Amino acid sequence: MSYRMLDLELRRTLPEVALEPHETGIAVVARLDSRLVGFLMQRCTGGTIISSAELGAMIAAHLGNQVVQTRLAVEHRRRQAPAARLPKVSVAICTRNHPELLRRCLTSFLRLEPSVPEAAAGLEILIVDNAPPDERTREAAAEFPGVRYVREPKQGLNFARNCALHAATGSLLCFIDDDVVVDRGWLGGLREAACENPDARAFTGLVLPYALSTQAQILFESRGGFGRGFEKLRYRVERIGNSLFPCGAGMFGAGANMAFSREALLGIGGFDPALDTGAPLPGGGDLDIFYRMLCAGFTLVYEPQMTVFHEHRKSMAELQRQYWTWGLAHMAFVMKSMRADPQNRRRLWRLSWWWYKDQVKRLVRALRGRDVTPPRLVAVELLGGVLGAAGEYGRSQRRAARIMASDA
Repeated sequence: MSYRMLDLELRRTLPEVALEPHETGIAVVARLDSRLVGFLMQRCTGGTIISSAELGAMIAAHLGNQVVQTRLAVEHRRRQAPAARLPKVSVAICTRNHPELLRRCLTSFLRLEPSVPEAAAGLEILIVDNAPPDERTREAAAEFPGVRYVREPKQGLNFARNCALHAATGSLLCFIDDDVVVDRGWLGGLREAACENPDARAFTGLVLPYALSTQAQILFESRGGFGRGFEKLRYRVERIGNSLFPCGAGMFGAGANMAFSREALLGIGGFDPALDTGAPLPGGGDLDIFYRMLCAGFTLVYEPQMTVFHEHRKSMAELQRQYWTWGLAHMAFVMKSMRADPQNRRRLWRLSWWWYKDQVKRLVRALRGRDVTPPRLVAVELLGGVLGAAGEYGRSQRRAARIMASDA
């Protein structure tokens, strides 16, 4: 069971697609003049042939409105004055024991479109090797000229992110996970977001699947994956229309693809080392930093052209573990924020109530066969949330303190 991934330029003749017997669907990344337009997944019969006309009809049915909007945006941008220059950009890739994934990620930076030549020429890429057991990551980084290598002995993603924060020299600091591939237009999307929103100090981008070759990957993406859509979004703490804002930090983007003003990030104290600590609590760091940036009065922008492709968990066991940690990390973040921000405590309580109620409803639907997610995956996320609310942040604080004490 797998889906054929297609990356299509809509101004060119669409191909005929002959699926292999094991390919039970297609996933289309659509572009117009290289600009990302939309993404669709369509289940098909294995071994079938999809003609060019059928493929075009499928894209029109799913993405027709987005294509029209993109055409208008492309024409508008052509008539505009050239975009302003980006400040110096640093890209931090925090990694541990994934040298092959790191090589793939770094190779994708070599394929960036030359639409932002001044930024690409001065791009600083920083590899933060988090508590490495061997030299494989350093050796992989050494294969790419100009890449800086830094070692962070304290194990935990937020320790590595803080290491990058202090080691980077760019005024705009981007964090990219080692299991993603950056789209060729990623840097142009970052410039677009920064130039259209000069007041913004935080940016997130679209995360699409790198492959849909297993049942777990297809299921995860069918449930929404990391996707936040193709609409540009601006968030400020004064935003109205959502009574939980800014507490529902999951709406803002994903830690696999985010960028910040380095000065602003330093100003709020960087990342909380008691979140994203590794195996005990491998998450929550991105939720916390988005929330704290907004609470500090900064604007956060979601830019869909700032795209990366993420390799989703391949096995159902890995996916189950991911949903467990999502529930655990989400409620650890909520409990931490309740203690730290009394003024938002009521919203955070409402967020917790809404989250638990939504998970129970989803579980009931799954048990009745009315949800795409198997019941056990919904159940483990819900159980993770229960454990997260039962003191997980405090336990993680004590773990982080021990790590820092042992490194002193």
